[in-house]
Amino acid sequence: MANNIKNMQKIGLVIDEGADLPKELIEKYQIEVVPLKMEWPEIENLPGENTFQKMREAEKRGVKSFGKTSQPSPKDFVEAFSRQFERFEKLICITITSMHSGTYNSACQAKNFLEPEKQEKVFILDSLNGSGGMGLLVLKAIDLIEVGEKKIEEIFKDLEAFRPKIMLRGILKDPKWLEASGRISSTVANLIRKMEKIGFRPMLGIKNGVIKAVGIKTRVKDIPTALFQELKEKTEKLLNKGKKIRVAITHGDNLEGAQKLKEMIERDLKNTEVAFINLI
Repeated sequence: MANNIKNMQKIGLVIDEGADLPKELIEKYQIEVVPLKMEWPEIENLPGENTFQKMREAEKRGVKSFGKTSQPSPKDFVEAFSRQFERFEKLICITITSMHSGTYNSACQAKNFLEPEKQEKVFILDSLNGSGGMGLLVLKAIDLIEVGEKKIEEIFKDLEAFRPKIMLRGILKDPKWLEASGRISSTVANLIRKMEKIGFRPMLGIKNGVIKAVGIKTRVKDIPTALFQELKEKTEKLLNKGKKIRVAITHGDNLEGAQKLKEMIERDLKNTEVAFINLI
């Protein structure tokens, strides 16, 4: 145990908000989180506990504008690195996929602004993922750091090797918000709408860091069931070999659906752990 604590003090984590990690995990492991920026002044004063509730209220009121997102600046990362260097000797920084955001580039620029001796102590990894997928990569980093047996260079290589093993899947109730924010193209959004009208649920995923339609689910009554079926199909061989699966569930203000999916997983899939549920 002493070795684990010592290694955690040596290696700290910097991530961006794209990992959608719960607050309790961030605090427990002293993770520095760089916020992703969103400008949408029209909804700031609308009622709602989160952005999704405010978005629905904006739609009811006929607000036509859409929010604009932008990556953190290099300065944001410089400040995050500096705060972590007060607690840790070396840092691993994990960012949301560079295929949809300039966040990774900002982190790399920030590293170059540090003193030379500190630059050598910062290791930046493009997750090529987002949301729960990125969150799972961060949890893997925590696992490797806690073991306390490897140097940061070895941990970084292990994370690079683990990265392709992460599978992200999602289903949109309505693609309009992702379309409006530029996260998916109008072509993909229109395809999703057409397919849903005839009873098909398109499955989204990430391939090589890019959000794409990766499959179709038919004859499923709801989104949690469709996602459970996908998870079961993709992990069946691994589970039959006795492998353990870790799952992260993120949602757009649909906690009821997320909890239902969690219950299905815990009831029907052995050796499968739901690491966390959190809002996107």
